[in-house]
Amino acid sequence: MIGFIQQLQRRTPLGWLQLSHEKSRLLVALAGIAFADVLMFMQLGFQNALYDSNTRLNRVLQTDIVLVSPKARNMQNLSTFSRRRLYQASGISGVKSAEGMYVSIIAWKNPQTRRETSIQVIGINPDQPTFQLPEVNQQLDKIKLPDTFLFDQGSKGDYKEAIAQIEQGKTVTTEVENHTITLNGLFKLGTSFGADGNLITSDQNFLRLFPKQEAANINLGLVYLEPGYDPKQVAAALRSYLPEDVKVLTHEEFIQFEQNYWQTESPIGFIFGLGVSMGFIVGIIIVYQVLSTDVNAHLKEYATFKAMGYNNLYLLGVIFEETLILAFLGFIPGTIVPLGLYHLTRNATNLPIYMTLTRALVVLMLTITMCVISGAIATRKLQAADPADMF
Repeated sequence: MIGFIQQLQRRTPLGWLQLSHEKSRLLVALAGIAFADVLMFMQLGFQNALYDSNTRLNRVLQTDIVLVSPKARNMQNLSTFSRRRLYQASGISGVKSAEGMYVSIIAWKNPQTRRETSIQVIGINPDQPTFQLPEVNQQLDKIKLPDTFLFDQGSKGDYKEAIAQIEQGKTVTTEVENHTITLNGLFKLGTSFGADGNLITSDQNFLRLFPKQEAANINLGLVYLEPGYDPKQVAAALRSYLPEDVKVLTHEEFIQFEQNYWQTESPIGFIFGLGVSMGFIVGIIIVYQVLSTDVNAHLKEYATFKAMGYNNLYLLGVIFEETLILAFLGFIPGTIVPLGLYHLTRNATNLPIYMTLTRALVVLMLTITMCVISGAIATRKLQAADPADMF
């Protein structure tokens, strides 16, 4: 391996000379690699936005342990369990308190456009800070008022005028299934693939909005521990104590629970993963076509090198030099274009889609791998070439 690297350092950069000689072919190859990179960047960006946006609510919960129904699949499909499990959990050593939480999706009228859309409604105990969101905790007294809600200003849709009115201290009213509600405060959480936005209110207001929801049946149980207790140990004690009609998760496990749904059970996660694979395969095909054409065009020159005593290792070095040049040069525009597309998508959807160093490095490694595989396939004919057959 060391000898191969030294050989590459000593020889003339034939790979670059061959690529730069056919500038049109080089530009086509770089455009193809850039296209494959853009496709992979967008699919990975959407995939991470999927996971980040749908775990935001889970992550901002101010709790140590979460109780859910075993039938729960994700935050939009939680099912219910008996509130009695909270009282039972409170009897376990280390548990300070336990509160119930209601979550449901409902259709409402956009207070600005009056168009009907869906939104996620969250009902909490207004006497207990539930979220790690200061703007919510500072407005808990507001949601104690009948039919009063806090509105998520990161919601998807046209809400600029409504948000401006609330910021000015005015109240905004709208309808939810023929029920008039008041928006009297703002917070920012953001949209997700599961919900276009969020409303936070008291548990009593939630029950008024959902009359079929029984107060004794809750969607989530938030368990708070005494200082010094390990959530994993207390969670293990709760699992052995509580009946099987409730599932016990630490806060971190609850976040992972949501991500696992979108990653493995939801078809959206599979589609984004498939998109990355397709971009990778498209890149291999494009680079292979370029390198294969290049090998065929210079087959006699390569055969001459063989006749002069150069071995296959030297000739392979030329091809792999071309693959690395193509990988790095194609990666540059393939990274710049997604920056603009990320910005455009973020403004249009409010999804958390950003360029990250980790993602850039992942795509760079995929690009290099993609080009190396193409080069390896393209050199098969070169290795089998016999100088005697070329002349």
